[in-house]
Amino acid sequence: MAWEFDARRAARDGRDLGESGGFGRVRELTGTTAASFMAGVYRWMTLGLVVTAGVALYTASNVQLAMTVARNIWPLVIVQFLVVLALSFMAQRISGPVAALMFIVYAGLTGLTLSGIFFIYTIGSIGTAFLITAGAFFALSLYGTVTKRDLSAWGTFLFMGLIGVVLASIVQFFWSSPAFSFALSCATVVVFAGLTAYDTQKLRVLGAQYAGTGLTSITIVGALNLYLDFINLFLALLRLFGDRRR
Repeated sequence: MAWEFDARRAARDGRDLGESGGFGRVRELTGTTAASFMAGVYRWMTLGLVVTAGVALYTASNVQLAMTVARNIWPLVIVQFLVVLALSFMAQRISGPVAALMFIVYAGLTGLTLSGIFFIYTIGSIGTAFLITAGAFFALSLYGTVTKRDLSAWGTFLFMGLIGVVLASIVQFFWSSPAFSFALSCATVVVFAGLTAYDTQKLRVLGAQYAGTGLTSITIVGALNLYLDFINLFLALLRLFGDRRR
């Protein structure tokens, strides 16, 4: 069910940096402005991942709670979707504490819905997939930070790839085969690897646009973007390399 984590991009990408006509200003962002903004983004992203991991581990360790989550998975997914849409659309109109609360709630809900992976895959393979994801994310985000290339041209390709992944995920829900699942996981890795670098550069430009505004909510939405990239990349790699319980 990876598709629900990034469905809100369709509602956002046309409203933020896509309107600026490119990321050409990224070359100007070598000072403290972008660095300070991105530090805040990474702090919030890390906190979200910690909350998600903690909730998932706790839920998986409590069989009764895990069964309750499994029985109510679709209502939880719908609430996730509504929270992430609300946070994305209202980012510039809500206070920092409200945005922070919504982000933490979303991270917690994601932990609930992801707790099932502990019953499907071995702990070792989950840990391995997480470490691979962390390493790949670091390298891709670093590339988005240091490259002099304007990555805005990737936007259309990545958006179309994301739509394709979403549609294929829906098809997989009704019809699946090992070959189809493998192809979908590979495509998901490619799309979210690209989005990690693209979003990192985009967020550096965003940091300059909102410099001095004090909008903590913008920082949190930036963290949400990278958090979603990380989660989707992790799930795709887990599906590719994870060892299933027997």
